[in-house]
Amino acid sequence: MTVFKVCCISAVEEAALALEHGAAALGLVSTMPSGPGVIDDARIAAIAAWAPRTARTFLLTARRTAVAIAAQVRAAGTTTVQLVDAVPIEELQVLRTALPGVSLVQVIHVRDGASVDEALAVAPFVDELLLDSGNPALAVKELGGTGRVHDWALSRRIVEAARRPVWLAGGLRPENARAAIEAVGPDGLDVCSGLRIGGLLDTGRLEAFAGAVRG
Repeated sequence: MTVFKVCCISAVEEAALALEHGAAALGLVSTMPSGPGVIDDARIAAIAAWAPRTARTFLLTARRTAVAIAAQVRAAGTTTVQLVDAVPIEELQVLRTALPGVSLVQVIHVRDGASVDEALAVAPFVDELLLDSGNPALAVKELGGTGRVHDWALSRRIVEAARRPVWLAGGLRPENARAAIEAVGPDGLDVCSGLRIGGLLDTGRLEAFAGAVRG
């Protein structure tokens, strides 16, 4: 069964609302070059400490070295780290040793066929992949939160070949969640702006999204 993660959580109240409506995971966004939902490291740690053990907590980080990432994750106390920028494989190998028990999720920004090759190359060195719609090649990198849908056919190829659990992100909302599941076959959906009105998590959209995921 497909699960879903609510990203850009900004407070315990939002986290509680997401979990109440069936979210399996919470996304906590640290400093980014662009995009919504950034909160400071102290608030990330507070929400992670509050979260029940049944919920996964994801620290989203743009750091790219094992030393820097591990230090941030230890301070945050999250169960999972979501690497929104490309992290060299040698750094991933160090990170695996440095963070026993923490799940490593590498984001792949799906832009073209090269993204499929990138995903399959890194998959053996992480626990999960997350397919998003950013553009790290821009002068100010887009590393998530774009609200754009990418080519789901490319994502489907990754899901079928990666031999790792795969999350799908990018422009998801209640109106297209079921279509995304049917087209891509991901293990989980990851959503931020598609559940918000005026930047605030909306109960109605959250309920609709959860219902679409359940089918």
